[in-house]
Amino acid sequence: MEPIRAMLWAAGVTEQQWRVLRVLDETGPMDPAAIARDSCLLMPSLTRILKGLEGKGLVARTPHETDRRTFWVTITDEGRALIEANLAESNRIFAELEDRYGRQRLDQLLDLLEELAGHRQA
Repeated sequence: MEPIRAMLWAAGVTEQQWRVLRVLDETGPMDPAAIARDSCLLMPSLTRILKGLEGKGLVARTPHETDRRTFWVTITDEGRALIEANLAESNRIFAELEDRYGRQRLDQLLDLLEELAGHRQA
């Protein structure tokens, strides 16, 4: 994780903030519960993370069309630019990990992590 942390520190975001941005970039606008599920975060943590991202102008909240108790979260152009600016380095780091450990072992690790995350959410 150290190379990833260094990249994120230079970009001015935490690991959790990066995860939320990536989920929103890949999925599109989402409600907070779905973001928490897909980024493997607890709601209290996500609330704090969203405030930080919104303060940096990386995400925006919009009212839900039918449920006034909730809202949609959308990645902003600035958030997409941050991801784009760091994507090459992120890909380089993961390519290095793949070279070091092999694709099969990394896939196995990701499968185990998804299983663990699913167990935690249950």
